[in-house]
Amino acid sequence: MERRYSDYSQNELRQEIAQLTEKAQKAEQMGMVNEFAVHERKIIMAKSYMLDPGVFSAGETYRLEGDPAHVFYIQYMNGIFAWGYRKNNNGEKVSVEEEEALPISMLGEKVT
Repeated sequence: MERRYSDYSQNELRQEIAQLTEKAQKAEQMGMVNEFAVHERKIIMAKSYMLDPGVFSAGETYRLEGDPAHVFYIQYMNGIFAWGYRKNNNGEKVSVEEEEALPISMLGEKVT
């Protein structure tokens, strides 16, 4: 039975991220795109458990890692997930859909 990342210590999370990174690299080299994507998502989740959710605040806007064209406005926090919506660099909502949840490791620096 697999353990939850919330039960891992910081050292165990670092080891898990290292193993997943190695698996992702092998999958990428072998052209296994779907397997690579799964490992990348697991890495994002594990990294989120290494961060302090208290650093991120509702009502604030943060850069998105790997997406310079958008920022993310947080409406509320729930554990390691920031709930809100994406905005373009002009401050306009990108989607008219409901809010989305992003793991906090996908958030970068706060936009002032």
